[in-house]
Amino acid sequence: MLFLVGGSFVALYVWANTRDLPDTAALKDYEPPVMTRVHAGDGTLLAEYARQRRLYLPIEVVPPLLTHAFMSAEDNDFYNHIGIDPKGVLRAALSNLTHHGRRPQGASTITQQVAKNFFLAPDQSYVRKIKEAILALRIEQTYPKDKILELYLNEIYLGMGNYGVAAAALNYFDKSVDELSIAQCAYLAALPKGPNNYNPITKHDAAIERRNWVIGQMVENGYITKEEGQKAQAEPLAINPRMVNGAQTYAANYFTEEVRREIAERYGEDKLYEGGLSVRTTLDPKLQREARAAMVEGLVRFDERGGYRGPVKNVDLGEDWGVTLGAEKRLSDIAPWQLAIVLESGDASARIGLQPPLDRSGNVSGDRPTGAVNLDGVKWARWASGPLRGKAVGKVSQVLKPGDVVYVEPQADGSYRLRQIPEISGAMVVMDPYTGRVLAMVGGFSYDQSEFNRATQAQRQPGSSFKPFVYAAALDSGYTPATLVNDAPIEVNQGNGQDTWRPENYGGKFYGPATLRFGIEYSRNVMTVRLAQDMGMPLVAEYARRFGVYDDLPPYLSMALGAGGTTVMRMVAGYGMIENGGRLIKPTLIDRIQDRWGHTIYKHDERVCQGCNADSWSNQDEPKLIDNAEQVLDPMTAYQVTSMLEGVIQHGTAQILKSLNRPLAGKTGTTNDEKDAWFVGFSPDLVCGLYLGYDNPRHIGNAVTGGSLAAPIFGSFMKQALADKAPVPFRVPPGLKLISIDRKSGLRADGASAILEAFKPGTAPPDNYSVIGSGGGFGESGGPQAGGGGGAVSAGTGDLY
Repeated sequence: MLFLVGGSFVALYVWANTRDLPDTAALKDYEPPVMTRVHAGDGTLLAEYARQRRLYLPIEVVPPLLTHAFMSAEDNDFYNHIGIDPKGVLRAALSNLTHHGRRPQGASTITQQVAKNFFLAPDQSYVRKIKEAILALRIEQTYPKDKILELYLNEIYLGMGNYGVAAAALNYFDKSVDELSIAQCAYLAALPKGPNNYNPITKHDAAIERRNWVIGQMVENGYITKEEGQKAQAEPLAINPRMVNGAQTYAANYFTEEVRREIAERYGEDKLYEGGLSVRTTLDPKLQREARAAMVEGLVRFDERGGYRGPVKNVDLGEDWGVTLGAEKRLSDIAPWQLAIVLESGDASARIGLQPPLDRSGNVSGDRPTGAVNLDGVKWARWASGPLRGKAVGKVSQVLKPGDVVYVEPQADGSYRLRQIPEISGAMVVMDPYTGRVLAMVGGFSYDQSEFNRATQAQRQPGSSFKPFVYAAALDSGYTPATLVNDAPIEVNQGNGQDTWRPENYGGKFYGPATLRFGIEYSRNVMTVRLAQDMGMPLVAEYARRFGVYDDLPPYLSMALGAGGTTVMRMVAGYGMIENGGRLIKPTLIDRIQDRWGHTIYKHDERVCQGCNADSWSNQDEPKLIDNAEQVLDPMTAYQVTSMLEGVIQHGTAQILKSLNRPLAGKTGTTNDEKDAWFVGFSPDLVCGLYLGYDNPRHIGNAVTGGSLAAPIFGSFMKQALADKAPVPFRVPPGLKLISIDRKSGLRADGASAILEAFKPGTAPPDNYSVIGSGGGFGESGGPQAGGGGGAVSAGTGDLY
């Protein structure tokens, strides 16, 4: 009777505490949080995003050695029991009764741990153990052993932010699970008992002791031989944490952050950090390195022309300069530059201490590396202000003082060169003009210094680099590259009580009638204003919208000179459409996104592949890619603009690029008061654009133009990017006529001054002068005839008669 009564009370107690247990069938649809991985175009891993670092592995691909290690450590009888281990429970109960005051010993099987991890709180209580046991029995009745083991190996927390064996193998040993040694498998199996207690860095001895115990259990259970076990126990615990630094390696932090934002906006934060997405980006690591190198070289070269602004700070050397220097902020993406502190300074050299590295635990290491800065390393550093301003450096001590914290760069001879973070900044974008794939992006000098992405977020005036879109509108409207426009003073009544606007060319001179080609090659502002006035600014605004440069360009004539703010990304995409024959492209940083199961959920390429789904080969035609992109510009117009932009490099404001001896086209841009310097250009298969300017726009310097500052950076990049490619001429669309004309007058001509100009069917070089903005009648050649002088023109139709 007592047994029945007691059993009834126990049954009632168990029922009362377990009646609300969750349904274990939920495990069938379990999708654990899995990290999102971002790859470059060549498959290189760029970044990972996760709240829990986890890669889900089916049990079929987990090696037996690893499962045997976990079973030896946690539940060697896993494949034989029913979810609970009665012998283990009895052993734990006796231990807990005889050892009061100690943490209670558990007897959880792997199935019970699955129940606890998925359904219960991690508290230590007998009620929780009862619930855990009942859930384990239900799980065993619902799922096969392999499925339970799969859930366990992918869910278990293994320390240092790693969940599951796949992520732990990568982040502890930089290996996949099938590459792990016996000792490494045993160490991972040692971690579930208490990851923080067996941290390989802070609790190294305890970690080895626990690992060797697991190895001993594997020997005892017959999974490995005694000799294998002894050899494994003798191995050092060598942790080789995997550094996901692809973005850092290629200085692509701006790029990957832009990708992260796009994924978060498209799918939400939960999908980004838990959805296990596989993202294949458009980044070309080689071009990214070259773009970064060219941009940094240009920024530093210009900045050093302005002189040395002084150290980052001056500090007391103290007893241990390494601690002081180690606490300074590290810009990890500007390598090989590094922070240093001046220890001693003399006439010929200065002894410096280099910023100590961090150890694996993130603390400043005990290393104290030193070096020397010689006189050659500071000769550039004429002071930008003060009594020594502009004077040549004759002694190192004139520049460096003990306690100065500065940036230095190692040289080939073992010495170091003084550096300083440029004040001026800028951005560069490299794109495939046929697909809109962004191949490289530089959003500033250092992402660690400033996360503001100047390639996509900075609204800057493009200046004269906007002019090709004005000229494209004109050529689409019946003008030809040989149409003459009067480069003479013009006055524009701006209305609303504003002053009369008198646009000028750079340098303040006027040059009289010249062709459209001549106007764009030499960037004549007045000619562009006359052209925009003749066409009407609404048409210019429409073309700016078509090319994606501006969404809604105000109808002011000054906007034809690039006075409105836009981004480098938009400008490069617009030039890409000129280069590709006038087809619309949408800039993208992402080629494809797949979900955790490998299903493609996003694809940028919208072209139709005709014949790609054939079941078998039946002598049919090859598959064809049908480009269904919108045509935003006549292909003939696109080539005419391209040809004129070639002239910018051959004859005009970017002749510095002529020495590359390659088919290149592009346009310089310099804003009012020389606040920004631009260059956007392209080869037959690559388009690149950049600007340089201060984040708070101000005067860069006298006579600093897009041709002198931005174009050389473009040239430096293109020289490297195209080094292994044969020169290919720009593609001429069918139907265009190439006729020899005089470059300045636009009339038919032969001889040394003549060029081949592209004309659409039904147009031809004029037989006499026809000048926009000079008065006179409309001639048969398709343009206004020459007449009166080139005086001021009032606002209105622009005197196109």
